[in-house]
Amino acid sequence: MKTDIAVASEQPDTGRRQPGFAALFSGPAGRSLGLVIALVLLCVVGVITSGSLFMSFDNVMTILRLASVIGVVSIGMTFVITGGGIDLSVGAIVALASVWASTLATQTLATDTHWIVMVTTALLVGGGCGLINGLLIAYGRMAAFIVTLAMLAGARGLAEIIAQKQTQVVTVDAFVDFFGADVLGIPVLVVIFALVSIAGWVLLNRTTFGRRTLAVGGNPEAARLAGIKVKRHTTLLYVLLGLACGLAAVMLLARTTAGTSTHGLLYELDAIAAVVIGGTLLSGGRGTIVGTVLGVLIFTTLTNVFTLNNLDTSTQAVAKGVIIVVAVLLQQRVAARNGST
Repeated sequence: MKTDIAVASEQPDTGRRQPGFAALFSGPAGRSLGLVIALVLLCVVGVITSGSLFMSFDNVMTILRLASVIGVVSIGMTFVITGGGIDLSVGAIVALASVWASTLATQTLATDTHWIVMVTTALLVGGGCGLINGLLIAYGRMAAFIVTLAMLAGARGLAEIIAQKQTQVVTVDAFVDFFGADVLGIPVLVVIFALVSIAGWVLLNRTTFGRRTLAVGGNPEAARLAGIKVKRHTTLLYVLLGLACGLAAVMLLARTTAGTSTHGLLYELDAIAAVVIGGTLLSGGRGTIVGTVLGVLIFTTLTNVFTLNNLDTSTQAVAKGVIIVVAVLLQQRVAARNGST
């Protein structure tokens, strides 16, 4: 008997085929194409409203640099949601990791040895928070919503205690110089986001870990009967997301040169929104890294267009809310259509 099962992200079409554009946009390639079209339309709006300023190299790099931090978190969130979970604490974990990695003691040790100490600290804090979430959810049988909501409050509070509600300036020049550098004109933060995206795609689509994630999210009981250790795998998914938050904290430290308990505010909403926009099912069982990356770019580009046109953040929030609702409605329609055929 096989010890693993492979779950495809799309169910095969066993009935009549859908004609025209409905068939095109109901598949994985079609959904990605739809996101690309939406991104292109946003860019057209940016060019029309802001002219050459929007298409300048510096502005494009600004968009990618802003997308990189929340993008790394969103890649991790894709795995958790694909596996049938949810995490509301990612923003607080980013804040805690950034504060812990920028304390005087950590920076002093990094100055005496190597700046990698700050990176390791952030990753350990993020992974530790993810481990706590995973153990309570998988083995404690607590609802993911409740556990991560508690972590949201606890991690943010601990960050405030450690930082004493003050901003901790990064004084390790080597750290700032490395992460603030460019590679062939491309910021290191953008390169990190690209590497994480590629690694995430390979992990989800070309490894046993990815197949098990799809199986656990699609039908946990069937996955258990097939020999998958569902509890352990669920825990690993939250650890993976925690590590992504730790890496995002490092990137945020490099970009802002400061650690503070206010870092990562509303990251959980932005990450979930990007994942849902990208085509990952909130109910689990289907995930797409390419879609998540496009979702992040769409939201970041939208924010940039609004900023260039001096539109207030309230209007941006309304626009994002409308996009999220439309995306979920489209998901439901596609799921209902596939189920009926």
